[in-house]
Amino acid sequence: MGVVPSREAQGRVAGDGVELAFGFWPGRGQPIVALHGITASYVNFVGIAERLAGRRPLLALDLRGRGGSDKPEGGPYGMSQHARDVAAAMAAFGLDDCVVVGHSMGAFVAAALAAEHPDRVTGVMMVDGGLPLTAPPGVDPVALLDVVLGPQLARLRQEFPSREAYHDYWRPLPAFPAEVWGPWVHAYLDYDLGGTAPRLRPRASEAAIRADYLDTLDADLLRKRLAAIEVPVTLLTAEEGFYPGQPPLYPDALVQAESAAMARFAHQRVSPTTHYTIALADHGATVCADALVAFAEQCGK
Repeated sequence: MGVVPSREAQGRVAGDGVELAFGFWPGRGQPIVALHGITASYVNFVGIAERLAGRRPLLALDLRGRGGSDKPEGGPYGMSQHARDVAAAMAAFGLDDCVVVGHSMGAFVAAALAAEHPDRVTGVMMVDGGLPLTAPPGVDPVALLDVVLGPQLARLRQEFPSREAYHDYWRPLPAFPAEVWGPWVHAYLDYDLGGTAPRLRPRASEAAIRADYLDTLDADLLRKRLAAIEVPVTLLTAEEGFYPGQPPLYPDALVQAESAAMARFAHQRVSPTTHYTIALADHGATVCADALVAFAEQCGK
């Protein structure tokens, strides 16, 4: 299989009026384009990239407002804007007809890309995201945002004296159980911080997170996008929710109802995983990588 580098190539590429940071892991064939979740970065895919082991190249982008990408103060943000950024970045790399994989919010961006820039996409893999999750009737979406993303938003406002202190902040939290701590989680957390010690802060923009979260609550628009996708779509869902013991974000009944408009759709439940460990723990990353290789072959890429 050859030697697979342990570190990705890093750089910046033009988006739609911004520059996006990226990581690129080489491999054989057409690159797979990877899009991360709402508070994450391209390093969310480090485990999947390693488990691909050169079977496919992987180009993972920092979406605007995150990681090393530009963070325009007044936006715009939203799924269509991210899709325009990704389409522009793909054009800069000379890429079209790619399989696109999105985790969490990245799956919503992948759906927008496939619906609004169909020449760029030959297949969509959504990982625990991409289908409408609407606010309960009578609940103010802004209030819901502060409940669902409250801890993440509070974290963005904190400063940390060192990367080790940031690791210590995360260790007691249920997102990454002790058994999954290792080089992938360390790389993800280390990249998450910007600034200079002892005043390190998470790099995601709160304004971007707020705007993007509200955009994902427009269920009618999301359904129109899904119905407009003409390429194959595969959804991988975690067995549990954000944390161990929680019900899944996408129970089977919801998946069946919300996927009905897509002509070519497949679903796989990945157990035992949560919303986080489906990408950043060994079992989840292995399943995702193997599924991506098989899906790319199915899509003729």
